[in-house]
Amino acid sequence: MKNEAIKIFQKKKQNILEKWITAQLEVNGMNDDLITNDDLRIQSEELLYTLIDNLSDSNISNPEAHEFDPVVDILSSISISRAKQGYSPRETGNYIYSLKETLLQVLSEEIKDPATLYTQSMAINKLLDSFSTSTFETFIKGREDVIYRQTDEITQISTPVIRVWDGILALPIIGTLDSSRTQVVMESLLQEIIDTSSSIAILDISGVPAVDSLVAQHLIKTVSATRLMGAECIISGIRPEIAQTVVHLGIDLSSIITKSTLASALKTAFDMMALEVYKKKSVR
Repeated sequence: MKNEAIKIFQKKKQNILEKWITAQLEVNGMNDDLITNDDLRIQSEELLYTLIDNLSDSNISNPEAHEFDPVVDILSSISISRAKQGYSPRETGNYIYSLKETLLQVLSEEIKDPATLYTQSMAINKLLDSFSTSTFETFIKGREDVIYRQTDEITQISTPVIRVWDGILALPIIGTLDSSRTQVVMESLLQEIIDTSSSIAILDISGVPAVDSLVAQHLIKTVSATRLMGAECIISGIRPEIAQTVVHLGIDLSSIITKSTLASALKTAFDMMALEVYKKKSVR
């Protein structure tokens, strides 16, 4: 004999869909700027009908049953999509919670025997709670992917290699210099040295908040890589507090040309290339 809850859900499928959509639209914080009512209906109908069609006596109490793989796949797709669209965790959570509340409400309306209602409600509650956990796990993964991608894009943007003169490149570094960012800096700088046949590269660390032994090692690696490409490297932006820190840590930068300002570094680069820059006399 077919499970009571399954029979009710199959019979009331369309009614459940309407109740669920209404519940979603009434939830505080529902962001209607991110999804249209038509898209919400299509999305909800696909999930609900797939869930009900795959329910059986043998799996209604087993969220791990393979019959629910299509349901989990749909939820995963929705969660990742919502993470990328900018939905909040609360909005994503309300999506599946409102479905559970709707299903439980329909059961309470259709089942009159308290014992049967309790048994059926507990099974649905366990099933939907498991789907909720899966939804949140996928949402978090989707949000982390977005954060990693944005971090990578910001890193690329924040390490521009500027051609300040023929044969002279400048790379202003802003923010903390860690291992992954050092790799990006080196790749960008070395590629630009090849593309422009530059012989001098200026690393400006005016925007680096602090220099410790690890940051200094990253700078030394960058300088070494630059020299291997046949270019000389100048580090500018050495503030008094950075100089004191470098000395205190016993870091040897004596083999590297260092300057306090980018202007001083540029002047040194001009001298190394036997260039002179003159200020033109104003013509009246």
